[in-house]
Amino acid sequence: MHMSKILSNTRVQAVLAIIAAMVSVQAGAALAKHLFQSLSPQGITSFRLLFAFIILFITWRPWRNWPARKEWKSIIFYGISLGCMNLLFYLAIARIPLGIAVALEFTGPLAIALLASKRPRDFIWVITAVPGILLLLPITSFNERLDPLGILYAFCAALCWALYIVFGKKTSKAVHSGTAVTLGMCVGSMVTFPIGVIQAGSAIFAPAILPLVFLVAVLASSIPCSLEMIALGNLPAHTFSILMSLEPAIATLSGALFLNEHLTFLQCFAIALIILSSIGSTWFTDMAQTTPEIAP
Repeated sequence: MHMSKILSNTRVQAVLAIIAAMVSVQAGAALAKHLFQSLSPQGITSFRLLFAFIILFITWRPWRNWPARKEWKSIIFYGISLGCMNLLFYLAIARIPLGIAVALEFTGPLAIALLASKRPRDFIWVITAVPGILLLLPITSFNERLDPLGILYAFCAALCWALYIVFGKKTSKAVHSGTAVTLGMCVGSMVTFPIGVIQAGSAIFAPAILPLVFLVAVLASSIPCSLEMIALGNLPAHTFSILMSLEPAIATLSGALFLNEHLTFLQCFAIALIILSSIGSTWFTDMAQTTPEIAP
């Protein structure tokens, strides 16, 4: 009984850690969107990834597990997909509500999970997701105010997230996980920083904005990574992944609380369909394959 209680408490703490991680990520995204008034999405992305790399470099000290030359190809592609994913996501939330952007971005890992499945019955989750996606597109009267370019950016971010998963798996098989994430973040920063400097100009170096961007990096990268590692050590992989599927709901709440983005009933219903599809596909995939994917 005593051991059961301890296990139960540990599981509860792990679940709370995942929820806190998702809240932290979406709070960071909400803060970043507030900062778009002072600095462009490109500028915020460039410094967020740079600061995240510095934090990871100090934390993981990648020189202790330096990869072999043959591993750098996958690391570079992993980093490029990471950088583009973050840049496109910030470009998306600059134009459309946070909850909708996160829901559409989730179609990337959802597609990977379904493509990895060889069982026809799993395609029921496609049937579940498609109506939700269609309800979020600006093709109906209640969604006509949604920016089409913002929707396109979200789908492109979803594609980059899918590539991030593919190259991340290849990299993690041969390189220490902390080293892989750190070097991938370095490559991502190298991709986005020149874009941020060119687009934002001297405003990118304004002293007043940098501490807030550093806070975005901490909220969106450092805190959630730490909390997710705690959760992974105390939960089955499929439970972890299913809980992470709730992130669009957290994003919707974050958008409402911090950005005054109140979605319609149909938009919330559409997001719920995508969440249900993600939970279903994740559950049946992870029951056979217990390798979790941490949401970036």
